[in-house]
Amino acid sequence: MIKIDLSGRLAFTTASSKGIGFGVAKVLAIAGADVILLSRNKDNLEKAKEKIKEVADVNVSYIVADLTKREDLARAVREVKDIGDPDIFFYSTGGPKPGYFMEMTMEDWEKAVDLLLYPAVYITKELVPGMERKKFGRIIYLTSVAIKEPIPNIALSNVVRISLAGLVRTLAKELGPKGITVNGIMPGIIETGRVIQLAKDKAEREGKTLEEALKDYASPIPLGRLGKPEEIGYLVAFLASDLGSYINGAMIPVDGGRLNSVF
Repeated sequence: MIKIDLSGRLAFTTASSKGIGFGVAKVLAIAGADVILLSRNKDNLEKAKEKIKEVADVNVSYIVADLTKREDLARAVREVKDIGDPDIFFYSTGGPKPGYFMEMTMEDWEKAVDLLLYPAVYITKELVPGMERKKFGRIIYLTSVAIKEPIPNIALSNVVRISLAGLVRTLAKELGPKGITVNGIMPGIIETGRVIQLAKDKAEREGKTLEEALKDYASPIPLGRLGKPEEIGYLVAFLASDLGSYINGAMIPVDGGRLNSVF
């Protein structure tokens, strides 16, 4: 039987105390990888660590940091290196301010870059030398289906997240010869705390139940449901394993078939 085995690997996952980042970290741990979590909230990290330890007998560390702050970013990388050189780097983050293009200030654009792009580039530059020494590495960036089909009212995300697709393709060619693969994942609507809150707000505005609001979100999805954070984790675990060693430079949707584009 084919089995994903990440024993002996060290994974560093950002935004991992909740939501997709946590789902990914949990799946990687169940597959045998030691994990380093990162989030701004220590209490949430403690809870996340406990939940992972309940299902996986691996080492779980965490770092408290806000990656939009340059001093936190530099400190976080130092703390990661103190733990070890990660074999797997999964970059995830929350979304920037919603709104239409003409509603955004230049400061909003700068903040979006500081959230979505700058930390991904900085951390990658810092971690790649360790992967090069091992002649093995797996770098996976979380983006959005919005980079294929822009979504109304999230201009910042539509535009800035596309840069990660360019980063994936560039690094796949530069780092592939060194045993490091680089890929991106484009999630659709995943059932996270944020999505549940948005559904609650929608339900209150429209006089619906939460279940009805969630059904509205699921209605454009051919599979008829929202995705689970762990379902992103399954793909990350596959890409991080030897089984995914020939997948490099790919941007992979995990959206239940929601995208309409062919390529």
